[in-house]
Amino acid sequence: ELARQLLDSKAAALLTQKPFLKTAVQAAKKAKIPLEKVILMGDGRDETGKHKHWTEITAQGAWFQPKRTVLDPKKDLAYLVYSSGTTGLPKGVMLTHSNVVSNAYQTSRLDAKALNWDSDRHLGVLPFFHIYGLSVIMNVTMHTGSQMVVLPKFDLEKACKLIEKHSITFLYVAPPIVLALGKHPVVDKYDMKSIRWINSGAAPLGVDLVEAVWKRLSIGVKQGYGLSETSPVTHSQLTDEWWKFQGSVGRLVPLVEAKIVDENGKELPRGEAGEILVRGPNVFHGYWNRPDLNKDTFTEDGWYRTGDVGYACKRGHFYITDRMKELIKYKGFQVPPAELEAKLLGREDINDVCVVGVWDNEQHTEVPRAYVVVRPGVQESDELKQDIINWLGERVGPPKRLRGGVRFIKEIPKSQAGKILRRVLKDQIKKEEGLGTRAKL
Repeated sequence: ELARQLLDSKAAALLTQKPFLKTAVQAAKKAKIPLEKVILMGDGRDETGKHKHWTEITAQGAWFQPKRTVLDPKKDLAYLVYSSGTTGLPKGVMLTHSNVVSNAYQTSRLDAKALNWDSDRHLGVLPFFHIYGLSVIMNVTMHTGSQMVVLPKFDLEKACKLIEKHSITFLYVAPPIVLALGKHPVVDKYDMKSIRWINSGAAPLGVDLVEAVWKRLSIGVKQGYGLSETSPVTHSQLTDEWWKFQGSVGRLVPLVEAKIVDENGKELPRGEAGEILVRGPNVFHGYWNRPDLNKDTFTEDGWYRTGDVGYACKRGHFYITDRMKELIKYKGFQVPPAELEAKLLGREDINDVCVVGVWDNEQHTEVPRAYVVVRPGVQESDELKQDIINWLGERVGPPKRLRGGVRFIKEIPKSQAGKILRRVLKDQIKKEEGLGTRAKL
């Protein structure tokens, strides 16, 4: 995957750390990047001397004066971020300097009501190669000058220790971490009282998880929304709105416009669900080397088609119901898996869940199926499967019932940013049940 992105981006050099040097060298060879341009950063050094440390290069400044590059911030790229590729191969998202700086201002202005940038402390728990960690955690923290404690990779117990040790006051996280804070027993071992607010993004968050964290820790969880293509934040709740507008991803951030349209592009009134379109200074300039995708991604008048389905209430708060490409089509009805997952996570015996569409040959349609991770100590059984089916059936309309059944699984496949990788699960289903299994995800 790394080699493919290096080739696609036409990268001239690769910076890495000692633990990843072997993988980096292998990818560089495939991408035809000279090995002397595989450069180390961090504490480790290359004992063979083949790969320079970045400090060795900057030390050359005493006799070598680097050339100053003149940039057009509205046109020149700051980042080429590769999307998660939950429905296909990752695509290079072209973000300019103007895109990135705009979103740092937009995000920091919105959270300034709740945060004191001089004294608040953040915990960096998300990967910085993902737009959420890169832009929201790293860039906003540097822009505001606030403190950040960084984890090399997420580990719940280590995170809890650091929260207690450094009196962390604010967390930018993804739903799997909210899930852990609300349900995992290890959290009870540590003092979480310093945390004032939690912001969740990158994937849908159910109301039940928000309530679970509040009930357990008395900490409010507000939501935000965005995409790699929007640098990423377009919507966010204010900290005093999280309880009243639970389930909402908040209002538009400054300078962003949005509208909801039907499948024909007709704008819909507030309260009706359709595809969300946005535009603003943080919206990307297109996909790298993919003019075929750019044509379908933007409307003729410049709106970016997010591919997400949702609606806005009369007060201007937005609610995301699902991804257009992930909707399950049951006999012509559109079934949003995220809605069913949010309800199922409200059960005490379910630790995690993913709902996908599987093909039913008898009915000749997709039907919803739940893949469930039970909580520790819960016994998997046919009786529990049926209880889950019946329980959800009492809470949703007929098209949304689990006609595809329930399957127990040890772990839901997810990206490092916490997004459910439905295509990975679909591939597993095909292998287990044969190529005859059909789905459109």
